Amino acid sequence: MSISNKWDPLDERYDDSPMLNAYPDSIGGSLKAMAEFFSKPELDGVFKCLYILPSLFNTDLDRGFSVIDYELNEMLASSADLEKLKEFGLSFKFDFILNHASVLSKQFQDIIKNGENSKYKDFFINWNKFWDGKGELTTDGYIQPNEVLIREMHLRKPGLPILMVRMPDGTEIPYWNTFYQEVRYRKVSPEDLVIAAGMQYSAAAFLACIINESLDAKIMPKNMDFGKLDQYRDIVIEFLETGRRYLGQMDLNINSPLVWDFYDETLGKLKGYGAEIVRLDAFAYAPKEPGKKNFLNDPGTFELLEKVRSLSDRHGVELLPEIHSRYEEGVHDRLSEKGYLTYDFFLPGLIIDAFERSTNEKLVKWIKDIVKNKIRTVNMLGCHDGIPLLDLKGLLSEEQIEHLVEIVVNRGGHVKNLHGRKNLYYQVNSTYFSALGEDADRLLLARAIQMFIPGKPQIWYLDLFAGRNNHEAVEKAGSGGHKEINRTNLTVEQVEEGLKNEVVTKQLDLIRFRNTCQAFGHGARLTVFDSEQNILKLQWENNGWKATLEADLKTYRYNIVTEAAEAD
Repeated sequence: MSISNKWDPLDERYDDSPMLNAYPDSIGGSLKAMAEFFSKPELDGVFKCLYILPSLFNTDLDRGFSVIDYELNEMLASSADLEKLKEFGLSFKFDFILNHASVLSKQFQDIIKNGENSKYKDFFINWNKFWDGKGELTTDGYIQPNEVLIREMHLRKPGLPILMVRMPDGTEIPYWNTFYQEVRYRKVSPEDLVIAAGMQYSAAAFLACIINESLDAKIMPKNMDFGKLDQYRDIVIEFLETGRRYLGQMDLNINSPLVWDFYDETLGKLKGYGAEIVRLDAFAYAPKEPGKKNFLNDPGTFELLEKVRSLSDRHGVELLPEIHSRYEEGVHDRLSEKGYLTYDFFLPGLIIDAFERSTNEKLVKWIKDIVKNKIRTVNMLGCHDGIPLLDLKGLLSEEQIEHLVEIVVNRGGHVKNLHGRKNLYYQVNSTYFSALGEDADRLLLARAIQMFIPGKPQIWYLDLFAGRNNHEAVEKAGSGGHKEINRTNLTVEQVEEGLKNEVVTKQLDLIRFRNTCQAFGHGARLTVFDSEQNILKLQWENNGWKATLEADLKTYRYNIVTEAAEAD
């Protein structure tokens, strides 16, 4: 069965050459060391693109996904480093987080400093203004929306997504906060209390111990027991609250013109760094409307994308909306129909399933979907987030997905549930090598299949080096540190040693083959051959060149044959 895979003329700028994916400090501890890595002869002809995760910028949390501003992180990177990487023929993919910014951003800090007088007061979402007239004001100062209006809300954490923020006049304003938040208070000394409350020193020393022990126990000032010194409560609480500090990511108000100025400015800055692709992180949370689920709202989500694309087109960058949704919902098809690059979050789980059940059935179905619907994908095996699972619903049965979860967890992976509800599992955090049972043959076959799947192959640096699950990093990171299992930084020495490892060199050969073989590229035709269930046979043909993969999903053996075009 032959399937045409010719892209439309409008898609000519789509470059499907392989891309390495890493943090700026993943290899050797800095982007400078990354450039030295690309200078090695083993990397010659392997990659044409580099996806650098957002710790490249000035960030504070979530290893880069809480951006203070998009200036380069001076501890990890410089403009000279980017220019050096460009010398190896590399283009870049960067992240732009549409939904939120750090509380340390200049915009949010200006609100904390100037309150209602801040030019940025509408840059973020004032919860009470948003829900005005649609709920009841609580004694804690925020509106509890009418139940019917929040029933469909998609919540990333327990409780309402708000952070109470103290204004200069002492009032508390709730701001919309979908993701991480933390409120911090500075510990006090006896001297602080003597000056702030006019206390005697011995009493101040006694109370300072009570306060600091309470802060260690995560007790808020208003709930502290001051004991026999309760007469100082009001003035001491005011002192503590005045010094309140925040960490977290605050949701942007996409109805503010200043936010759109910020979007435009940021896209221009990323283009200036050399971006060809901009990944839109968390964009589907940005459009919000009472009564909607505040995730993938329709038509709000697609209207937002179109407005952002009008900016990106002007700056000459391609958008890659980052979205996790069930296959059965067809969001990937809808994005493709509108001309966007689409993440292939289905491939990682489908390959594991194919290996475990020794069947090509679901892989072939997905390949046919990609070609039939002309879906321009960026595909992957592993990534910084883990192995997607929720996305597979509709391609695999619930039982098959549960079986995959069990397999990868038994191999040392961590399941991420939403609010502890198993039926809402989102992904398994694991290196892809460990998810495959740390079997080199499986990893090499998975990589070979990825190189023959339609789309732009994205290769996670740790998978390239056959990285194993890092349980020590997870334990060290504490609560919420499950993703560190697959984010181990490699030293220069580890990279040097890894480049001598056969599973690494063979992967590099496969990626180089994909990058240089003329059977791939624009106008190429893909043939999916009918075969036994455990055999996957794919052939690409372009300008007289052919490349054929025959893979045994039971034995994990594969063979690649190329046929050169005859000379005129």
